[in-house]
Amino acid sequence: MKKLALLFTLVIGMLAQAQVSSNRFFYELTIKPKKDSTRMEKVMTVLDITDKKSIYQDYTLLAQDSIIKLKVEEMQKTKVFKDFSKDIVMPKFAYKVTKFYPEMTIQYSEGMMNGMNPIQLAYKDKPQFNWKISNEKLKIGEYNTQKATADFGGRKWTAWFSSDIPLQDGPYKFYGLPGLIVKIEDQDKNYSWELKGNKKVKDYQEESYAEKVRPGGAGSILEVKRDKFEKTLSEYKKDPFASIRTQIPAAALTQKLPGSDKTIGEMLKDQEKMIKDFYNNNNNPIELVVAPESKKK
Repeated sequence: MKKLALLFTLVIGMLAQAQVSSNRFFYELTIKPKKDSTRMEKVMTVLDITDKKSIYQDYTLLAQDSIIKLKVEEMQKTKVFKDFSKDIVMPKFAYKVTKFYPEMTIQYSEGMMNGMNPIQLAYKDKPQFNWKISNEKLKIGEYNTQKATADFGGRKWTAWFSSDIPLQDGPYKFYGLPGLIVKIEDQDKNYSWELKGNKKVKDYQEESYAEKVRPGGAGSILEVKRDKFEKTLSEYKKDPFASIRTQIPAAALTQKLPGSDKTIGEMLKDQEKMIKDFYNNNNNPIELVVAPESKKK
């Protein structure tokens, strides 16, 4: 009986550990994607905070999880391919920023293809924010905030944090203030994040449904030094399907999937154009310069 009781306790403990909850903070990001344009865009992003880490990412695909699930299940049921990419709103960016607690080591990752297999190319970072906290205070929405400034990535940033929310975190790579960052923007307002709300996510999943059902899943993490990351990503943007072409037989490119009017070759061209357009739509990075110590990590 003692053994059964112990086993029961262990099982319950494992189930409890498997169910991870998060505090999800919604940040509206206002961005100037093109350096030579005055056009501004808005996108909702999220910072999910658990007891061990936080993950910051674009919320666009996550918000469409239920729609994507229905369309995938329909294809699985009918066995007929449906290109629903035009029905889905694409995200503004594909990277994720993970901060590991308590050391606050940052992992910056971006999804890409390595042959027929998806991967998450990543690098480690630990930027040092030398925050200068002033006595200036401001009410932003429902939050009482205090001002702080810092230089990062070749830009001057002004942050407003709330000590009422005792979490030393914020959107993107920003962290280290005595309270959650409620608003942060650079001096020229190329990038501006503002907290719009939060909720508790009881059964938090790090991967979206779209990532889970994709062949190969979200992809294994391949961690490299930052300079190699930047070089690999730059080459990928120019020719995203370079590694795929060598693995698809020429005869297969002329074949059509059930329910599709396009050949596999035509679909690949469409997907490649979509990826190139995705990256070409933004030539104004958050970090204009990389700190020398970051390149080594």
